[in-house]
Amino acid sequence: MKPLSHILTRTLFYLLVIFVVVYSVFPFYWAVISSFKASDALFAADPSFLPTPFTLEHYKSVFLQANFGRNLLNSLLVAGGATLLSLVLGVLAAYALGRLPFPPRNAVLYLVLAMTMFPQISVLGGLFMLLRQAGLFNTYLGLVLSYLLFTLPFTVWVLVGYFRGLPRELEEAAYVDGATPLETLLRIMLPLTGPGLVTTGLLSFIAAWNEYLFALTFTVGNKVKTVPPAIASFGGATPFEIPWGSIMAASVVVTVPLVVLVLIFQQRIVAGLTAGAVKG
Repeated sequence: MKPLSHILTRTLFYLLVIFVVVYSVFPFYWAVISSFKASDALFAADPSFLPTPFTLEHYKSVFLQANFGRNLLNSLLVAGGATLLSLVLGVLAAYALGRLPFPPRNAVLYLVLAMTMFPQISVLGGLFMLLRQAGLFNTYLGLVLSYLLFTLPFTVWVLVGYFRGLPRELEEAAYVDGATPLETLLRIMLPLTGPGLVTTGLLSFIAAWNEYLFALTFTVGNKVKTVPPAIASFGGATPFEIPWGSIMAASVVVTVPLVVLVLIFQQRIVAGLTAGAVKG
């Protein structure tokens, strides 16, 4: 028979797990059921934990009235472009910082890490002026370049640890065969960094997809506006009405694909983060 202390410990552990799961999942569950409720039911004095009565009016409103499809396309283009560019630049920088011998590489690496410590609002004014002067205000390229401020340092930091963990004999054999450092990276090292690339790519995509401040500041109108500021700009039938049903429906639409991607690649994400943390 197990001692009482062991039983209490296990019980407290499972209670803590249940609490964390409920605390994490319940807000998303509430958003989902709210998106299927009628507008009157959202403000009922006795709220229901089931979508009764069930309706799709909020989803119809989002796509038919708010031109939300254009905002989804904008977010896909901007987040995809920022992720792709950060991976290309991040792989080159991480390989140089992790494998090539030059004295200040640690200083450069910590400088890259320091870039992530500045809040977005602190660089907003200067970045706004740069984009205006370069003619990139309210453009896809302007948003992509601005998103590199937070996607690129993360990509470099994770991939540096991953490159450092690869066997040096692979490079030495490639150099003996006459390969250049770039050829060694592309043909030998890059195919071995699959988990790291998936991890950094997916997390960078999520960060860019959910970014709000830059997208709000550097866009005007609906031409380039991405999902987060578009949701924030939803208006009701009156100036003082907040369309919670439409906001919940739009939030579910933009969140479900990310949840599916994380579930599909969860093992690679854990493997990539673990490799980057332990081997770095």
